Amino acid sequence: MTTTDPDITAARADLGQWARNGLIGGVVAGITFVLFEMIAAALLAGLPAFFMPLRAISGIILGMQALDPSFSLVTAAIVGMLTHMALSMIYGVAFGMAVAMMPALRSSSTILIAAATAVGLGLWLVNFYLIAPAAGWVWFADANPVVQFLAHTFFYGSVLGVYLDRVVASPMRRST
Repeated sequence: MTTTDPDITAARADLGQWARNGLIGGVVAGITFVLFEMIAAALLAGLPAFFMPLRAISGIILGMQALDPSFSLVTAAIVGMLTHMALSMIYGVAFGMAVAMMPALRSSSTILIAAATAVGLGLWLVNFYLIAPAAGWVWFADANPVVQFLAHTFFYGSVLGVYLDRVVASPMRRST
């Protein structure tokens, strides 16, 4: 029989709670993000462009042919949504775990939301300007940078931060 340090047990539970809520927050932020992207595409380029964000994301898995209007919209939309949500969950879990390991990030609502917003900005910069070109996903260079800045920074990052603050951090701060 082994004994466990209560602080280690509490830290593991805390990490699990933040990871789980990071996953859920990633889903919430991912849905908010993709809805903004689709509406922005339709407003800026016309109604036929509504599904272009999902086509672009599906191209990560299916290749450039997914962007061709003759390619199955159903296939592109399903693959695009699954890919987008998987990435949103991974990023949400990673951020949640980072917050669990760095208590200063959850010391106030402002700090937590600002950190998540900065992570959203970082995701855009790294994904669009480093990973996409290196992977040969050239179509991401055609994306409207203002829309991408807003989508990643605020409609993903800030939403993730607000979710984690309201669901996990604020109740923790109130209980101490």
